[in-house]
Amino acid sequence: MRREHFTLTVSNIDWVETGDEPSKPSVTIDFTGPATMLRERLTGPDGDALEAAETDVALRLQEPLEADASGVVSVTNRITGEFILELNEEAEDVLQFIRAARGYGEDASDDEGRYDVEISLEGDHFVTYDKRTFLVYDDEGNLLRQHSLIPSGVEL
Repeated sequence: MRREHFTLTVSNIDWVETGDEPSKPSVTIDFTGPATMLRERLTGPDGDALEAAETDVALRLQEPLEADASGVVSVTNRITGEFILELNEEAEDVLQFIRAARGYGEDASDDEGRYDVEISLEGDHFVTYDKRTFLVYDDEGNLLRQHSLIPSGVEL
């Protein structure tokens, strides 16, 4: 699977800058390559799609965090540690999304996710995850807690 086979689209983040009523941010990842391998990576040993609690979402910076830094957004299998998918994105765009999720979380209940991730295969919905955590790592692999979305009470 190639990173250019993925398209990432975000919604419900403009309210952060406009001061409008918060709404739950969401990200849609559409895959346009051969779907068999991605479908297998998104499926557990029982044949069902992985649950939200079985996945992690992260941004790994490719250079020091500056105005033009880029990074790799990844979804991984929390149980095996294997990458499910990766795609290149501008770091500032991802950090803006995380700020929206953090702001939405201030009004959300403790058991509610802070953002949604929908994964589609060639435009057909495959799975949606309700997520609470989004980890950000610098270009040397160190966790950047101040930029990450980590629910209170979670120890890493």
